[in-house]
Amino acid sequence: MFEKGLLAGKRILITGGGSGLGAAMGRRFVELGAELIICGRRLELLEATAAAMRSELGGKISVARCDIRDGAAVDAMMDQVWRDAPIDVLVNNAAATFIAQTEHMSFRAADAILAPTLHGTMYCTLAAGKRWIEGKHKGVVLSILSTSTITGRAFTVPSAMAKSAVLAMTKSLAVEWGPKGVRTVAIAPGAFPTPGASGQLRPEGRDESWAHRNPLGRAGEHSELANLASFLISDHAGYINGEMVVQDGGSHLRSSGAEDLLQWTEAQWQKQREARPKG
Repeated sequence: MFEKGLLAGKRILITGGGSGLGAAMGRRFVELGAELIICGRRLELLEATAAAMRSELGGKISVARCDIRDGAAVDAMMDQVWRDAPIDVLVNNAAATFIAQTEHMSFRAADAILAPTLHGTMYCTLAAGKRWIEGKHKGVVLSILSTSTITGRAFTVPSAMAKSAVLAMTKSLAVEWGPKGVRTVAIAPGAFPTPGASGQLRPEGRDESWAHRNPLGRAGEHSELANLASFLISDHAGYINGEMVVQDGGSHLRSSGAEDLLQWTEAQWQKQREARPKG
Protein backbone atom coordinates (compact mmCIF):
# COMPACT_ATOMS: atom_id res chain seq x y z
CA MET A 1 0.00 0.00 0.00
CA PHE A 2 3.05 2.30 0.29
CA GLU A 3 5.19 3.80 -2.44
CA LYS A 4 8.52 1.99 -2.58
CA GLY A 5 10.61 5.03 -1.64
CA LEU A 6 8.41 6.18 1.24
CA LEU A 7 11.34 6.25 3.67
CA ALA A 8 14.15 6.90 1.19
CA GLY A 9 16.82 9.20 2.62
CA LYS A 10 15.82 8.54 6.23
CA ARG A 11 18.33 7.17 8.71
CA ILE A 12 16.54 5.21 11.45
CA LEU A 13 17.77 3.85 14.79
CA ILE A 14 15.69 1.13 16.47
CA THR A 15 16.39 0.04 20.04
CA GLY A 16 15.80 -3.64 20.62
CA GLY A 17 16.06 -4.07 16.86
CA GLY A 18 17.66 -7.50 16.82
CA SER A 19 14.50 -9.56 17.17
CA GLY A 20 10.73 -9.53 17.50
CA LEU A 21 8.78 -6.43 16.63
CA GLY A 22 11.93 -4.32 16.39
CA ALA A 23 13.32 -6.53 13.64
CA ALA A 24 9.93 -6.63 11.88
CA MET A 25 9.75 -2.85 11.80
CA GLY A 26 13.36 -2.58 10.69
CA ARG A 27 12.82 -4.97 7.82
CA ARG A 28 9.86 -2.94 6.58
CA PHE A 29 11.76 0.34 6.88
CA VAL A 30 14.54 -1.06 4.71
CA GLU A 31 12.01 -2.29 2.16
CA LEU A 32 10.73 1.28 1.95
CA GLY A 33 14.19 2.73 1.32
CA ALA A 34 15.51 3.67 4.77
CA GLU A 35 19.02 3.27 6.12
CA LEU A 36 18.79 1.23 9.32
CA ILE A 37 20.76 1.02 12.56
CA ILE A 38 19.67 -1.68 15.01
CA CYS A 39 20.66 -1.33 18.64
CA GLY A 40 20.73 -3.89 21.45
CA ARG A 41 22.87 -5.58 24.09
CA ARG A 42 23.62 -8.84 22.24
CA LEU A 43 26.07 -8.16 19.43
CA GLU A 44 25.84 -11.65 17.92
CA LEU A 45 22.06 -11.37 17.60
CA LEU A 46 22.31 -7.90 16.07
CA GLU A 47 24.90 -9.00 13.51
CA ALA A 48 22.91 -12.11 12.56
CA THR A 49 19.74 -10.06 12.08
CA ALA A 50 21.56 -7.42 10.05
CA ALA A 51 23.21 -10.05 7.87
CA ALA A 52 19.86 -11.73 7.19
CA MET A 53 18.28 -8.40 6.24
CA ARG A 54 21.15 -7.50 3.91
CA SER A 55 20.93 -10.90 2.23
CA GLU A 56 17.17 -10.65 1.80
CA LEU A 57 16.70 -6.95 1.10
CA GLY A 58 20.03 -5.32 0.37
CA GLY A 59 20.24 -1.78 1.66
CA LYS A 60 22.45 -0.16 4.26
CA ILE A 61 22.08 -1.80 7.68
CA SER A 62 24.45 -1.38 10.61
CA VAL A 63 24.47 -2.40 14.26
CA ALA A 64 25.22 -0.59 17.51
CA ARG A 65 25.81 -2.59 20.65
CA CYS A 66 24.52 -0.59 23.61
CA ASP A 67 22.95 -1.18 27.01
CA ILE A 68 20.38 1.62 26.99
CA ARG A 69 20.02 1.33 30.77
CA ASP A 70 23.33 3.20 30.97
CA GLY A 71 22.96 6.87 30.04
CA ALA A 72 26.68 7.32 29.38
CA ALA A 73 26.63 4.33 27.02
CA VAL A 74 23.67 5.81 25.17
CA ASP A 75 25.48 9.12 24.77
CA ALA A 76 28.57 7.34 23.45
CA MET A 77 26.46 5.35 20.98
CA MET A 78 24.80 8.51 19.69
CA ASP A 79 28.20 10.18 19.27
CA GLN A 80 29.34 7.20 17.22
CA VAL A 81 26.19 7.15 15.11
CA TRP A 82 26.32 10.91 14.49
CA ARG A 83 29.90 10.70 13.17
CA ASP A 84 28.53 9.41 9.86
CA ALA A 85 25.35 11.51 9.78
CA PRO A 86 22.44 12.46 12.03
CA ILE A 87 19.64 9.97 12.35
CA ASP A 88 16.20 11.17 11.23
CA VAL A 89 14.10 8.78 13.32
CA LEU A 90 14.48 7.13 16.72
CA VAL A 91 12.24 4.14 17.44
CA ASN A 92 12.05 3.40 21.17
CA ASN A 93 11.20 -0.29 21.02
CA ALA A 94 13.37 -1.94 23.69
CA ALA A 95 11.50 -2.84 26.88
CA ALA A 96 11.22 -5.50 29.55
CA THR A 97 8.30 -7.05 31.41
CA PHE A 98 7.04 -10.20 33.08
CA ILE A 99 3.96 -11.15 35.06
CA ALA A 100 4.22 -11.10 38.84
CA GLN A 101 2.14 -10.51 41.94
CA THR A 102 3.15 -6.95 42.68
CA GLU A 103 3.42 -7.44 46.45
CA HIS A 104 6.02 -10.16 45.86
CA MET A 105 8.23 -8.07 43.58
CA SER A 106 11.64 -7.05 44.88
CA PHE A 107 13.05 -3.60 44.23
CA ARG A 108 15.58 -5.24 41.93
CA ALA A 109 12.85 -6.94 39.90
CA ALA A 110 10.95 -3.67 39.52
CA ASP A 111 14.12 -1.88 38.45
CA ALA A 112 14.82 -4.60 35.85
CA ILE A 113 11.64 -3.46 34.10
CA LEU A 114 11.86 0.28 34.72
CA ALA A 115 15.52 0.56 33.66
CA PRO A 116 15.15 -0.27 29.95
CA THR A 117 11.46 0.56 29.51
CA LEU A 118 11.47 4.01 31.12
CA HIS A 119 15.03 5.14 31.79
CA GLY A 120 16.50 3.70 28.59
CA THR A 121 13.74 5.22 26.49
CA MET A 122 14.25 8.60 28.12
CA TYR A 123 18.04 8.43 27.73
CA CYS A 124 17.77 7.65 24.01
CA THR A 125 15.15 10.33 23.43
CA LEU A 126 17.15 13.02 25.23
CA ALA A 127 20.37 12.03 23.46
CA ALA A 128 18.76 12.21 20.02
CA GLY A 129 16.67 15.28 20.77
CA LYS A 130 19.51 17.48 22.00
CA ARG A 131 21.57 16.61 18.91
CA TRP A 132 18.69 17.36 16.56
CA ILE A 133 17.95 20.67 18.24
CA GLU A 134 21.60 21.75 18.41
CA GLY A 135 22.07 20.85 14.74
CA LYS A 136 18.69 22.31 13.66
CA HIS A 137 17.87 18.90 12.18
CA LYS A 138 14.28 17.67 12.02
CA GLY A 139 13.55 14.38 13.74
CA VAL A 140 10.85 11.92 14.77
CA VAL A 141 10.62 9.83 17.93
CA LEU A 142 8.32 6.81 17.74
CA SER A 143 7.79 4.96 21.04
CA ILE A 144 6.21 1.51 21.22
CA LEU A 145 3.91 1.54 24.23
CA SER A 146 0.98 -0.59 25.43
CA THR A 147 -2.77 -0.37 25.98
CA SER A 148 -1.96 -0.54 29.70
CA THR A 149 -1.49 3.22 29.30
CA ILE A 150 -5.27 3.37 28.91
CA THR A 151 -6.59 0.56 31.09
CA GLY A 152 -3.80 -0.06 33.59
CA ARG A 153 -2.82 -3.71 33.91
CA ALA A 154 -2.67 -5.91 36.98
CA PHE A 155 0.39 -8.14 37.45
CA THR A 156 2.60 -6.06 35.12
CA VAL A 157 2.49 -2.87 37.19
CA PRO A 158 6.07 -1.61 36.60
CA SER A 159 5.62 -1.99 32.85
CA ALA A 160 2.26 -0.17 32.92
CA MET A 161 3.87 2.61 34.96
CA ALA A 162 6.85 2.92 32.61
CA LYS A 163 4.77 2.90 29.43
CA SER A 164 2.40 5.51 30.89
CA ALA A 165 5.37 7.71 31.75
CA VAL A 166 6.69 7.42 28.19
CA LEU A 167 3.25 8.45 26.90
CA ALA A 168 3.47 11.54 29.15
CA MET A 169 6.92 12.22 27.67
CA THR A 170 5.50 11.85 24.15
CA LYS A 171 2.74 14.39 24.82
CA SER A 172 5.00 16.80 26.69
CA LEU A 173 7.81 16.83 24.13
CA ALA A 174 5.32 17.27 21.29
CA VAL A 175 4.67 20.73 22.70
CA GLU A 176 8.23 21.53 23.76
CA TRP A 177 10.09 20.16 20.75
CA GLY A 178 7.48 20.55 18.02
CA PRO A 179 8.48 24.17 17.34
CA LYS A 180 12.06 22.95 16.97
CA GLY A 181 11.20 20.46 14.24
CA VAL A 182 10.94 17.28 16.31
CA ARG A 183 7.76 15.19 16.27
CA THR A 184 6.95 12.61 18.97
CA VAL A 185 4.42 9.84 18.34
CA ALA A 186 3.59 6.44 19.78
CA ILE A 187 1.86 3.13 19.07
CA ALA A 188 0.02 1.05 21.66
CA PRO A 189 0.03 -2.48 20.21
CA GLY A 190 -2.24 -5.22 21.45
CA ALA A 191 -1.27 -8.85 21.06
CA PHE A 192 1.49 -9.23 18.48
CA PRO A 193 3.05 -12.50 19.71
CA THR A 194 6.83 -12.87 19.77
CA PRO A 195 8.83 -15.70 21.39
CA GLY A 196 10.38 -13.37 23.96
CA ALA A 197 7.19 -11.63 25.06
CA SER A 198 5.09 -14.79 25.01
CA GLY A 199 7.55 -16.56 27.28
CA GLN A 200 7.32 -13.77 29.86
CA LEU A 201 3.64 -12.84 29.59
CA ARG A 202 1.84 -16.02 28.54
CA PRO A 203 3.37 -18.93 30.47
CA GLU A 204 1.74 -22.32 30.76
CA GLY A 205 -1.50 -22.08 32.72
CA ARG A 206 -2.85 -18.86 31.24
CA ASP A 207 -6.17 -18.74 29.43
CA GLU A 208 -5.47 -19.74 25.81
CA SER A 209 -8.74 -18.39 24.37
CA TRP A 210 -7.62 -14.74 24.62
CA ALA A 211 -7.25 -14.22 20.86
CA HIS A 212 -10.79 -15.42 20.20
CA ARG A 213 -12.16 -12.85 22.63
CA ASN A 214 -10.59 -10.04 20.63
CA PRO A 215 -13.36 -8.25 18.69
CA LEU A 216 -11.56 -9.23 15.47
CA GLY A 217 -10.98 -12.78 16.69
CA ARG A 218 -7.20 -12.86 16.20
CA ALA A 219 -3.83 -11.53 17.21
CA GLY A 220 -2.03 -8.86 15.21
CA GLU A 221 0.45 -9.61 12.44
CA HIS A 222 3.91 -8.10 12.63
CA SER A 223 3.51 -6.62 9.16
CA GLU A 224 0.50 -4.62 10.37
CA LEU A 225 2.51 -2.97 13.14
CA ALA A 226 5.43 -2.38 10.78
CA ASN A 227 3.18 -0.66 8.26
CA LEU A 228 1.64 1.62 10.88
CA ALA A 229 5.09 2.51 12.19
CA SER A 230 6.27 3.25 8.64
CA PHE A 231 3.41 5.66 8.10
CA LEU A 232 3.87 7.47 11.43
CA ILE A 233 7.58 8.14 10.87
CA SER A 234 7.08 9.16 7.24
CA ASP A 235 6.59 12.71 5.97
CA HIS A 236 2.97 11.80 5.16
CA ALA A 237 2.29 11.83 8.92
CA GLY A 238 4.00 15.19 9.36
CA TYR A 239 0.97 16.76 11.07
CA ILE A 240 0.61 13.99 13.69
CA ASN A 241 2.36 15.00 16.89
CA GLY A 242 1.99 13.93 20.51
CA GLU A 243 -0.49 11.16 19.71
CA MET A 244 -0.60 7.45 20.54
CA VAL A 245 -2.31 5.20 18.00
CA VAL A 246 -3.91 2.06 19.46
CA GLN A 247 -3.55 -1.05 17.30
CA ASP A 248 -5.19 -3.95 19.10
CA GLY A 249 -8.33 -4.93 17.19
CA GLY A 250 -10.45 -3.18 19.82
CA SER A 251 -9.32 -5.54 22.58
CA HIS A 252 -8.76 -2.83 25.21
CA LEU A 253 -12.44 -1.88 24.91
CA ARG A 254 -13.33 -5.27 26.41
CA SER A 255 -10.52 -6.15 28.80
CA SER A 256 -7.20 -4.98 30.19
CA GLY A 257 -5.74 -8.37 29.29
CA ALA A 258 -4.95 -9.54 32.82
CA GLU A 259 -8.29 -10.71 34.20
CA ASP A 260 -7.54 -14.42 33.84
CA LEU A 261 -4.62 -14.02 36.26
CA LEU A 262 -7.02 -13.03 39.03
CA GLN A 263 -8.06 -16.71 39.13
CA TRP A 264 -4.54 -18.11 39.51
CA THR A 265 -3.76 -20.11 42.62
CA GLU A 266 -0.80 -19.45 44.90
CA ALA A 267 0.74 -22.68 43.58
CA GLN A 268 0.63 -21.33 40.01
CA TRP A 269 2.26 -18.09 41.09
CA GLN A 270 4.95 -19.96 42.99
CA LYS A 271 5.73 -22.01 39.88
CA GLN A 272 5.96 -18.81 37.83
CA ARG A 273 8.33 -17.18 40.31
CA GLU A 274 10.61 -20.22 40.28
CA ALA A 275 10.68 -20.27 36.47
CA ARG A 276 11.61 -16.60 36.09
CA PRO A 277 15.20 -16.05 34.90
CA LYS A 278 17.43 -14.72 37.67
CA GLY A 279 19.73 -11.72 37.28
